[in-house]
Amino acid sequence: MVNIIKSEEFRENINQGVVIVDFFATWCGPCKMLAPVFEELSSEMEGKVTFLKVDVDECGDIAREYGISTIPTMMIFKDGENQDTMVGFLPKDAIKNNIEKYL
Repeated sequence: MVNIIKSEEFRENINQGVVIVDFFATWCGPCKMLAPVFEELSSEMEGKVTFLKVDVDECGDIAREYGISTIPTMMIFKDGENQDTMVGFLPKDAIKNNIEKYL
């Protein structure tokens, strides 16, 4: 299960291990297409990677801080540091391959 987090939880949740964050909006078509893929990966990679979602409409401060101008945008963090950014809808295998580079 992927948790949707708020701004005040963000830093605490990305500080340890490999974390992938999906920056999305409820009205975004490609974000809706990505959601089930993100959920599948979350189940497949449970225990290795933490999957989180941030609603850019509710957490504009975090979106601005990380320069999110296009959604969906996925960012891979390792121990709190941004390692990689993927923009737009991507196939499951492409996302998984990118994540595995940081395990």
